[in-house]
Amino acid sequence: MSGLTGTSAAERLAEALELLADHPVVDGHNDLPWALRQHVRYDLDKLDIAADQTGALHTDLARLRAGGVGAQFWSVYVSTTLTGDDAVSATLEQIDIVDQLLERYADQLAPALTADDMEAARKQGRIASLKGAEGGHSINNSLATLRALHTLGVRYMTLTHNDNTPWADSATDEPGVGGLSSFGQEVVREMNRIGMLVDLSHVAATTMRDALATTVAPVVFSHSSSRAVCDHPRNIPDDVLALLPANGGVAMATFVPKFILPAAVEWTARADENLRAHGFHHLDTTAEAMKLHRAFEAENPRPIATAATVADHLDHMREVAGVDHIGIGGDYDGTAFTPAGLDDVAGYPNLIAELLHRGWSHADLAKLTWSNAVRTLRDAEAVSRDVSARRGPSNATLDSLDTPVS
Repeated sequence: MSGLTGTSAAERLAEALELLADHPVVDGHNDLPWALRQHVRYDLDKLDIAADQTGALHTDLARLRAGGVGAQFWSVYVSTTLTGDDAVSATLEQIDIVDQLLERYADQLAPALTADDMEAARKQGRIASLKGAEGGHSINNSLATLRALHTLGVRYMTLTHNDNTPWADSATDEPGVGGLSSFGQEVVREMNRIGMLVDLSHVAATTMRDALATTVAPVVFSHSSSRAVCDHPRNIPDDVLALLPANGGVAMATFVPKFILPAAVEWTARADENLRAHGFHHLDTTAEAMKLHRAFEAENPRPIATAATVADHLDHMREVAGVDHIGIGGDYDGTAFTPAGLDDVAGYPNLIAELLHRGWSHADLAKLTWSNAVRTLRDAEAVSRDVSARRGPSNATLDSLDTPVS
């Protein structure tokens, strides 16, 4: 046990930095690729993350280092305003920009497809870089497209984003199929077979439960916190958290204020409506949209989350799911606002220092930051080897599984 009463804030921060040097953060979700698309249409000369991008982005290489990040799942998210083949094409563009980043900054970012790759990158002193697709609309109801994304390096897929797919219900849409449809269950089974983690952030609680009942591999919540602490549909109910030990998966707490601070939920709803009233998408973080946000904030002071707010979620999630089944998924560059002290990717040491202050041991923190996420991917790889040895690719279609028999 460390971080006991009597240590100063400066001592705890130094201790956190020392811990992260040995057990760096595996962050479950960073939206830098979409930010690069929105801001500069992927022109890396205009937003070079080798330079300080404070004020433009939450993420650059120096701040990743300062934050003790050792592995990053880069989100290859595309908006649900893109559908069908347009969504697939945009996802491919997102995958491509991650590959461009890995080539351009090869001295600092290491491509990673497996848990072994993550460990090798850590030994090399590079940041292991994995890809995660955020939303089942990215596969356009095609298991072949799912497999193609895996071949291109995608190692998790969030089953929905903010809107339902035809086969899975989202947390922030009206109920459609009541969780997972038959085809949705087949998507989960195929993800198990190929070794792609099933990501249950963004999905309805019914979908969470259906997916956990279907999967034979560990799942991940790449950026979701506790619904008991903040009653937002994007968070995880306790009964679902309690299923993680048997499943072996990991729930990675997010930093998005509107998901973690009850007072921020209503404020953000009004701020988002203000954006829409001016013709912007509520998730827009371009300079023009942020100017509107700042003007709204000046007239309507924003409730401020802190590292302690996130720690409250992690304390509860540890109590319900156990310390072996929690992690961190900040959602940087995918949110307009961040907590004080967790302003950007350099902030993780402040969270670790807060947890030290609460009496978390070094062994528990090492699980939170690194070991749990690596184990989850490794276990999914083992399931894939077993399942793929017993059956081949599924060629099922949405129509073949979900069309009612007349």
